[in-house]
Amino acid sequence: MGLTHTSYTGISIQVSLSGYSFKVYTPEETRSSEWMGAERLFTTPEFQHRYSQVDISLLTPKVALVPSAFWNPQNAREALSEVVSLSDEDIVEWVELPSLASVLVYSNSIGETLSRVLAQTVLPASGTPVRVLPEMYYLLQSLESLSDYNKILASWKDGWLHLVIAQGKSLLLANVYEAPDFTTAEYFLFLALKRLQLNPEVSTVSLRTPLDPDAELSLYRYFKSVVQL
Repeated sequence: MGLTHTSYTGISIQVSLSGYSFKVYTPEETRSSEWMGAERLFTTPEFQHRYSQVDISLLTPKVALVPSAFWNPQNAREALSEVVSLSDEDIVEWVELPSLASVLVYSNSIGETLSRVLAQTVLPASGTPVRVLPEMYYLLQSLESLSDYNKILASWKDGWLHLVIAQGKSLLLANVYEAPDFTTAEYFLFLALKRLQLNPEVSTVSLRTPLDPDAELSLYRYFKSVVQL
């Protein structure tokens, strides 16, 4: 481990309570994994290389988006506690989103340690561990890469649906819903679209988490297209 492999340029890892998945970006292709359990961490060959870019996201439901004009770092915990339930031990952090003139406040304290182990194991070429950021951050960052006017992005795993919806450059929704099964996740997705008066039949839904074939087929019944980012 630790040697740069020239054919590997980037890796994106998503972590939840039940394990992880990843996508490797090379000059020739983008390759995605299935969802894996933590026991496979040290036998995953893709983790034995260094990359030009490493992204590690945690599917934490403890997030809140605050407009920059109203942001005060001293009130970070208060801002997040207004949206989610925090314990005294929860560590509150934040990251700026200049393109949205907002700050994402979050806590990675969800009872897992895998994301921290991965940050020390899968390193960029510099050798410096990367910062673990919430999945919501990467969903919001992905908005800029979508060309459709209606932008619908989602991640779902371990009972939480992370959902971002925008039209053009206007962010309409960024929220996390408790969804213990995919049927419930679909319910919240279509409820949000209905409230925003968006027609799924002319829209593409983009997902960052792996979907099983039945879930993907279910979405295809309603959307113009289903894309795996």
